[in-house]
Order: sequence, then C-alpha cells, then structure tokens
Amino acid sequence: MYKDLISGVVLLAVSGTYYAWSSQIADSTLSDEVGATGLPRVLSVILAILAVLLIGRAMLLRRARTATAAADADEGDAGLPRAIGFLLLGAVYVFVLPFIGYVAGTALLIGAVALYEGAPRHWVVVAAAVGGAVFYWAIFVKLLGVHQPVGTLFQGMF
Repeated sequence: MYKDLISGVVLLAVSGTYYAWSSQIADSTLSDEVGATGLPRVLSVILAILAVLLIGRAMLLRRARTATAAADADEGDAGLPRAIGFLLLGAVYVFVLPFIGYVAGTALLIGAVALYEGAPRHWVVVAAAVGGAVFYWAIFVKLLGVHQPVGTLFQGMF
C-alpha cells in the first residue's frame, strides 16, 4: 500500500512536469485545431487521473488492510522483478518500433504483456494483439490524424 501511495505521488509529479513541458511546445503554421500540444496535454491529464486513482486506492486499502507485515514483505519481493519485466518490455518496444513499425510493434507488445501476465498460449492472445494494434492504429492514424511509423522493415510495402 505504501508503495502505491509513493508511486501515485511520483506519477502525479511526473504528469504535472509533463504538462508543463508540453505547454511550451510552439504551435506551427501547419498545426490543426488540436495543435502540437493537444495529445501530450491529454496524456498528462490521463496520467494525473490515474495517479489520483492510485493514491485513492492506496489510502482506501491502507485503511482496510488488516494483514500482517509478512504479507507486505512478500508483495514487495514479487513487485520489483515484475516491474522490471514491464520496464524491459517497454524498452524493447521503443527500440524495435522504428524497425518493425507501429502496428507490428504494438501487436507484439500487447501479446508479450498478455503472455507475461500469464495468459495461456492460445490463438485468442494473437487475435487480441493484432486486433488491439489495428484498433490503436485506427484511432491514431484515421481518427486523430497522427501518423505512426511504418518501420524500415515494411517501408516499401506501404
């Protein structure tokens, strides 16, 4: 619980800093009605909302918690390797994105996270990964007009 509270406060500070930095992005003559700061501001607000929810959850669970300190120690031991695993998945995603492109990279990330979380190796994971990647691509490229990288591997195909 204490780690969630600290994480929530840190995320709230990160979102405030990100919002302040994104507010300094200059609009160009080519920007649309959303502008260059639109998406970063929305992302920082979403991060702030999630941080507040995490803080609230930590406060509620802290009040309701009756388990022993040994249970907290077990939770802390499992939490750090799991968090490092998610961090590594994100780092690999950022590294391979320019090579394989947004759709393939996002599909691989969704599938990897699902398998990392213990989903069975089944065709449903593949369908969810591909469907999720296409869904996110449609939101960003078609709906919002934010072009995503095709990737050097698929450069000549699209």
